[in-house]
Amino acid sequence: MFRIALSLIAFRILDDNFLQPAAGTSATDHLASALVPLALLALAAWLHPRLRAGAQGALAIVVGIAGLATGVDAIHYARATGLGSDDISGFLAIAGALLLFAEAAHTLWRSRRAGRWRYARRAGITAGGLVAAAVLVLPFGTAYVGAHVATAGVPADHLGAAHETVTFETNDGLTLEGWYIPSRNGAAIISFPGRKGPQRQARMLARHGYGVLVFDRRGEGRSEGTPDILGWGGDEDIKAAIRYLQHRPDVDPKRIGGIGLSVGGELMLETAAETPDLAAVVSEGAGARTMAEEVDDEAVPGRDRLLAHATYALRDAVHAVATNRTPPQHLKTLVPKIAPRPLLLIADPESQNGEKLNRLYYKTAREPKALWEIPHAGHVNGIAARPAEYERRVVDFFDRAL
Repeated sequence: MFRIALSLIAFRILDDNFLQPAAGTSATDHLASALVPLALLALAAWLHPRLRAGAQGALAIVVGIAGLATGVDAIHYARATGLGSDDISGFLAIAGALLLFAEAAHTLWRSRRAGRWRYARRAGITAGGLVAAAVLVLPFGTAYVGAHVATAGVPADHLGAAHETVTFETNDGLTLEGWYIPSRNGAAIISFPGRKGPQRQARMLARHGYGVLVFDRRGEGRSEGTPDILGWGGDEDIKAAIRYLQHRPDVDPKRIGGIGLSVGGELMLETAAETPDLAAVVSEGAGARTMAEEVDDEAVPGRDRLLAHATYALRDAVHAVATNRTPPQHLKTLVPKIAPRPLLLIADPESQNGEKLNRLYYKTAREPKALWEIPHAGHVNGIAARPAEYERRVVDFFDRAL
């Protein structure tokens, strides 16, 4: 039963990476995300019969949780867009995971020991399992699922201005799709990420004459590629958007700015540090993308930093394997490179999304720079919490910069 279940999970990994890879990608783009988990499954198959019953049950549970993670995206996309051929292997992997849980329950029940301390022993094992879940399973699940699940389909259009559907290419060969509102003042702004979250900012900027581009980042909506919740490698999407705007007849190539929300804010900062073609940047709700940034968050007390290092290091390792990418540089080393182009940081320091890090980013950035904190606004909710002031500050920033 153990080996049959492992075979179902292994088939999912092969199908997802080699047989039916994401649109715009090839099998060679998925070597790490396929070979590393397949090697670990082979190791588990070899190790299982050599372990004592309790360890066999524990191994089955761990691999079962991993198997569930490999099938989560099949549930997500089947519900959003209907069952596709690439979802079938995902449901088979879930079946394999359930087999593993059944095998674990059978093994652990059969090997139970009696005795006066049996209840204390079982309580200790349960407590240890909960700690292991927090330290190991949750970071693994977050990283793996975040590299496979994204927004499916195109959201409702509430831009409130005439626009066209556009496509453009990234340097790594992906086709991205979005909407563009033509410019009336010769300047254009990328409102990022996705076509849903930044629509309110897009409407605001379009009212003031700016051309606005919103688009599906890689792996979401109608854009090619594999998704990435942490945004590793997403700077290439913004660079592709800049190149598209530079060739628009209604846009002055030197008057292109960007406004990014949440992970989009982090990617705007990274992109502006890497290319001078982004003339002005507004970043709202930026937080952390890597272990190094997570442990720099002032919200992590000193006594919890060791645990934070362990959990986020595991998350980053799994994410690197799942996305076939290495972690990006710490944003505090990147933001100084944005100057002399202007930078506006917007954050709710009370948010649970690590937005206090904006104080660190502001400290390390060079002039011209500004930090606007909006306590209790909520994550990337400044435009709703203080609409008039938000419009005045952001539009005035782009008017002066572009």
